[in-house]
Amino acid sequence: MATSTRSKRASRRATGRERIALRLTTSTKQLISRAMAVSGLTAGELAYEGARKVLDEHGWMVLTGSDRDAFLEAVSSPPRPTKKLVAALKRHRHLLG
Repeated sequence: MATSTRSKRASRRATGRERIALRLTTSTKQLISRAMAVSGLTAGELAYEGARKVLDEHGWMVLTGSDRDAFLEAVSSPPRPTKKLVAALKRHRHLLG
């Protein structure tokens, strides 16, 4: 008998189980229930996928216009290190070898 896709995903992720209790509005609970019905995922799997999506989106920084130009200029023509930065690097090397 074939293992469901949902079971495969869950078994790869979970070695132990913990519980999170949530207080939801009726409309939020209905939305989650509908998402579970159409996707075949459990509420926990939906929460996991949603959390991954949020973290993925926050892991990327998109620069446009003048921000992009300033970043590219700084990368292509970095400023010379200041005396304080050089001194800090020397202290770091001295302390950590």
